[in-house]
Amino acid sequence: MPFAPGSRLGSYEIVGTLGAGGMGEVYRATDSRLGRDVAIKILPAAVAGDPDRLSRFEREARTVARLNHPNIVVLYSVEHDNGVPFITMELVEGQDLSHDVKPGGLPLTRVLELAIPLADAMTAAHELGVVHRDLKPANVMVTHDGRVKVLDFGLAKPLQAPAGLDTASSGAATESISRAGQILGTVPYMAPEQIRGEAVDARTDLFALGILLYELMTGRRPFMGATPADEISSILRDAPHPLQTLRVDVPADVARVISRCLEKNPERRFQTAKDLRNALNMARQALESGAISARQEVPSVAVLPFVNRSHDEEDEYFADGITEDVIAQLCKVRTLKVIGRTSVMSLKHSGESPQEIAARLNVGHLLEGSVRRIGNRVRIAAQLIEADSGRHLWAETYDRQLTDIFAIQMDVALHIAAALRAELSSTTRERMQREPTLDMRAYEHYLRGRHCFVRFTPQELRRSIEHFDAAIALDPGFTLAYVGLAFAYTELGGSGEPGDQVARTRALSAASSAITFGPDVGEAHAAMAFTKLAFEFDWTGAENGYKRALELSPNSADTHDLYGRLCSALERYDEAIALLQRARELDPLTHRVDLATTFLRAGKFEDAERASNDAATLDPHDPRIFATLGWARFKQGRVDEGLADLERAVSLAPGEDIWLAQLGQAYALSGRTEKAQEILRQLEDPGRATPASPYHLAYIHTGLGN
Repeated sequence: MPFAPGSRLGSYEIVGTLGAGGMGEVYRATDSRLGRDVAIKILPAAVAGDPDRLSRFEREARTVARLNHPNIVVLYSVEHDNGVPFITMELVEGQDLSHDVKPGGLPLTRVLELAIPLADAMTAAHELGVVHRDLKPANVMVTHDGRVKVLDFGLAKPLQAPAGLDTASSGAATESISRAGQILGTVPYMAPEQIRGEAVDARTDLFALGILLYELMTGRRPFMGATPADEISSILRDAPHPLQTLRVDVPADVARVISRCLEKNPERRFQTAKDLRNALNMARQALESGAISARQEVPSVAVLPFVNRSHDEEDEYFADGITEDVIAQLCKVRTLKVIGRTSVMSLKHSGESPQEIAARLNVGHLLEGSVRRIGNRVRIAAQLIEADSGRHLWAETYDRQLTDIFAIQMDVALHIAAALRAELSSTTRERMQREPTLDMRAYEHYLRGRHCFVRFTPQELRRSIEHFDAAIALDPGFTLAYVGLAFAYTELGGSGEPGDQVARTRALSAASSAITFGPDVGEAHAAMAFTKLAFEFDWTGAENGYKRALELSPNSADTHDLYGRLCSALERYDEAIALLQRARELDPLTHRVDLATTFLRAGKFEDAERASNDAATLDPHDPRIFATLGWARFKQGRVDEGLADLERAVSLAPGEDIWLAQLGQAYALSGRTEKAQEILRQLEDPGRATPASPYHLAYIHTGLGN
């Protein structure tokens, strides 16, 4: 039963609740005898009500209490008060390790800072014959001063070594954890032998530790699935994606250490935690000595919006276009992390300092620039700044003819790559030096078209099409203008204008022309993939297109996002989540609600709620965000909260039937049948100016069970 603040257990006064789980409730309390704060865990009834289990638990708790290590939470005592058995432990102030799991992963140095103390803790425990068997982020605390503390050593499942086993020397105490057909543990972090109910030993903890390290390194687990059964299947059968395909900065020796921890056969893993700790220490020493420093971090840069210094405010589109084109050039460099246009454009008038912007975008470098255009001449100033120190790494001013604009963009991009020591293949360098068009009037129409397109309203999309068409009329081989036309018609077709067939024909034709004139232009392949998916449901063709686009422009946030949406539609949720998280890393100030909706479809409702809340802080007026948030809460059983969010989605877009239909479905599912039927009557009203889509009507009918 819960204990309220102020209540007492023996000599301890309860201060507040710390959490609850399978091992019971945890409270903060004050020890009146010693005048110190402690953590108290009330044992669950299954243990407290079974004398044999309680006796065995107390024996094993004495073993755990012998663990004296700075990275292991100290167990003080096992006590009883009025028939309530409880444990007192060291109180740790901080957050659990899940807060360190970031999209795209942590810096390599930080991963090693966390990994080595964890391996140290495992070494100390295993040498006393204690196997954790439930190592996961929730059982690892990081204190406010950065120290690692492992919780619940041996407590959740009492350990008993087989007779005759010298646990102190072997570090491999074993016990089957399968009882009455039940698998004990936390599924995403369990080893194959644990799932099968076989004997577990120290190497079982190393498998879980490998999952933690992979997650810290990439922001995602190596084995994923929509349900626990799918996760179990993935652990037993799937090979994790190689680390170096998800992060190019991971040194091969570090990748091998983590891969070895994740071997399905325990014989192929590290045999002791000490071996793992030594391997991690060697990696840290190599990093500190500079042996792997060149690959330690991927250089990162954000191209801030170029300032328009022209007398004509109409030239704002030109400055924005220069910004986007420099970003596009840098996106071709595989060994750079380049922030996408949407995030940098959102900071155009923020007034934040360079250091504040760099922190928000999680980058080490910023490119600042300005553009002044007078007649047929252009003056561009650019400077590359190291964010932490404010040091200027490179600066240049170009005073040229307007026709030199592409040479200037290429020169800026190449100097940034050189200053950040990014590797450039000869093929990439050749692609960066290629001019997209020789007609400056066509280029101006293209820039104006892009300026209209990114507003995404039907009116602005139509204006963008006019400019892209004008650019193509002046230069029939202008690849990027065809790309813009394909995307604009696909977006416009999705809104019902100018008619599906017209949009389909023009979008596919434009995408085909883009591929013809620019077979090695990443944006062209992304446009073709987008149109194939939207109009032909060509899953395979679209996927091949996105893969080729990422080969050519590996830093494109939009392509990662679109490819992730495709994988989500195909219910390949682990791949979708990885791609969408990478998109968010490359464009962190874009809300990327697609990540939240993918979590929702995958049944990860808590993650969906968290991602929706993150998106809402960036765009509090997007109805899709609140609809996703509403369903995430609804599916967790918080029905009233979910309905309130869905109602907010409707209020944010009163003319969009989809949110009204989803609200009607939720009303029906929650038993509010009259409200659901009222929405159905609204949508079926023959007097409506535009008939409701049958798809939207189906939402409500399915909710009503029709």
